[in-house]
Amino acid sequence: MRFRFTRLTATIFGAVIVLVVLAIVLVTVLATRTNPQTSATNKGHAGPYTIALSNSYIGNTWRVEMENEFKAACATAPYKTLIKCSVYNAGNDVSKQTQQMDNLISSHVNAIVINAASPTGLNGVIQQACSAGILVVSYDNVVTAPCALKVNTDQYKFGQQLAQYVVDSLKGKGNVVMVTGVAGTFVDEQRNKGAADVFKNNPNIKVIAKYTGQWASDVAERNTAAQLTSLDKIDGVWCQGGTDGVIRAILAAKRPLPTAVAGEGENGFRQYMVQYKSQGFKAISLGQPPYLVLVSLELATQVLQGKHAKADITIPFPFVTTDTVKEGETTFSNLPSSFFADFTDSGPNAVVSVCVTAATQGQPCPNGMSVKLPEK
Repeated sequence: MRFRFTRLTATIFGAVIVLVVLAIVLVTVLATRTNPQTSATNKGHAGPYTIALSNSYIGNTWRVEMENEFKAACATAPYKTLIKCSVYNAGNDVSKQTQQMDNLISSHVNAIVINAASPTGLNGVIQQACSAGILVVSYDNVVTAPCALKVNTDQYKFGQQLAQYVVDSLKGKGNVVMVTGVAGTFVDEQRNKGAADVFKNNPNIKVIAKYTGQWASDVAERNTAAQLTSLDKIDGVWCQGGTDGVIRAILAAKRPLPTAVAGEGENGFRQYMVQYKSQGFKAISLGQPPYLVLVSLELATQVLQGKHAKADITIPFPFVTTDTVKEGETTFSNLPSSFFADFTDSGPNAVVSVCVTAATQGQPCPNGMSVKLPEK
């Protein structure tokens, strides 16, 4: 039968077109509301922004310095007028950090920078944040959630480089103690794996003890003291953190210093490097810089402004040896032993330049601070 286009047909047809257009508009609006991060972070939008620091653990000096630097940045131009900051600590409890993240999602923050209690345990709530249009930047103990940006050094290479220094200094033979970090974290897992792979390839290196130092000088000292009574000669130490505490325990037990110690950037460790250099002591201090949080903050800010692509960033970590450590530049006799001397970068290509009071007291620097994202 031939179709007849009447006035009634035209009216119905027009109504259908209008309904289709309205449906398309509604779907577009809902999609934008469901995932505003797509438009916001690609095109940028005006501040001020609300950015929260979700920190899993505050039980060591490194974490205190890191958090202080975040607070100092939030009180320093340009961040102080561009960002409304907040800080949360979860006591290394995945459930508590998840709950805090839930609250941040409900409060509609623009971004969360997170040092996570677990590489995988927070992935669900992080995906919820991303789906709600919240930018998530993970650093230090990074997560595996695909939607989160990552800012870090190469933790596997950290463990590998320290272990290789011990092997080379001992000429491939000797008894080694391994002092690990906070169990279950990405950093601890990767560093241990890097070291294990090196030691595996050097069968004459014997790991005679492996225990945690929790990245804390006092914990590392106590646990080392407890181990010493049952240990034979120690030729080398591989330590993730709390290296100064390990050396104090060895000296307090009136045992000779190991030939080689590879550890973190604790100020006290570097003071020992200066003190015992003339006695043939060999050491490397490789820093996991607390200013990772500042790089994460800057990345989040630039992504929200549409000035930087949503991409992961890997930064180099500074290090010194007994041949290069220098008082007043890479170690400080007037600061506590547990202070991390790599709180700032140095040199013409410094990623971060920040004053010492930012790390020690969380106060803004009189001359401001500089945070530069590494170029690709």
